[in-house]
Amino acid sequence: MVTIRLSRGGANKRPFYHVVVADRRRAVKGQIIERVGYYNPLAGATEPKLLVQRDRIDYWLSKGAKATERLVDLLKRHPAA
Repeated sequence: MVTIRLSRGGANKRPFYHVVVADRRRAVKGQIIERVGYYNPLAGATEPKLLVQRDRIDYWLSKGAKATERLVDLLKRHPAA
């Protein structure tokens, strides 16, 4: 099964997440199918916190992919991302 989830990057105490499409059986930092955006919780006032390609997310959801609860919540909170 394919899932759309967050993959953590960044340094200690400086989180940065990539929004990725990956096989659910793979490790979170493992092989991915496609990178469709990012989430930066520590972004400044002029930087976007969440930047995603909505058309690619909609495409993968139409193909049967499942988004994680955290990602669904982020997409609801940032509708213009």
